[in-house]
Amino acid sequence: MEEEVTDRVLRSFADCADPRTREVMRSLVRHLHAFVREVRLTEREWDLGVDFLTRTGHITDDRRQEFILLSDVLGVSMQTVAVNNEAYGEATEATVFGPFFVEDSPEIEQGGDMAFGARGEPCWVEGTVTDTVGEPVAGARVEVWEADEDGFYDTQYDDERTAARAHLFTDADGGYRFWGLTPTPYAIPHDGPVGQLLAATGRSPMRASHLHFMVSAPALRTLVTHIFVRGDELLDSDAVFGVKDSLVKDFRPQDSGSPTPDGRDLADRAWSRVRFDIVLAPDGT
Repeated sequence: MEEEVTDRVLRSFADCADPRTREVMRSLVRHLHAFVREVRLTEREWDLGVDFLTRTGHITDDRRQEFILLSDVLGVSMQTVAVNNEAYGEATEATVFGPFFVEDSPEIEQGGDMAFGARGEPCWVEGTVTDTVGEPVAGARVEVWEADEDGFYDTQYDDERTAARAHLFTDADGGYRFWGLTPTPYAIPHDGPVGQLLAATGRSPMRASHLHFMVSAPALRTLVTHIFVRGDELLDSDAVFGVKDSLVKDFRPQDSGSPTPDGRDLADRAWSRVRFDIVLAPDGT
């Protein structure tokens, strides 16, 4: 009887006009039904699952994406990244997108400050964008965003601020440089259904310190990635499984009073610097 139900549902997709939709739906049904049979799911547990997904939808809005957060903490986001971003030569590795990207970030010039008043230690970020044969990519769009030192993105505040996010374009030599913030660890939002899931399963909501990048250019594969701070004690327990060894970088601390690369006067403030050279794979790979 159990397998007969599965077979009947699978046959219901026989007239689906789109082959890919038919393939995906049949596979989804097979795996879902197998899960129910494997764990002998109770009706009470199914009701709780439906309620969990309902609450996940209710808390999601244009500033908070709880479903992306759920995908992240279950490792589905990283698995999808792995499937869609196969290694290509020396191309920079991708990682999770996360729930805090916002379209239409402000543009800054080379050497500009993407913090826009966000709290944190200044960090000089620089590097190049090249293709896999080493040619510089001029005019590549480099989108960057991060949390402030209190562990919050601008979208988590109630005052409509835009801070710690921006985009800039590489110069003729493929170079880019800007001021950001030295990344610090933070907890993903855990005051909703996803946080309750983590608590119930004994998992931490903490993310390793990181700075987000999205880099795009014509005829090249768009890269979504982060860089992480070497020495962060959370590198091996990142809540969304986003850390890759190649993306762990040296954020070198600089004493207060140390000369800055662009002559910026930081008075008596300490700062840091990091280099991240980015290699883009050809589009379609």
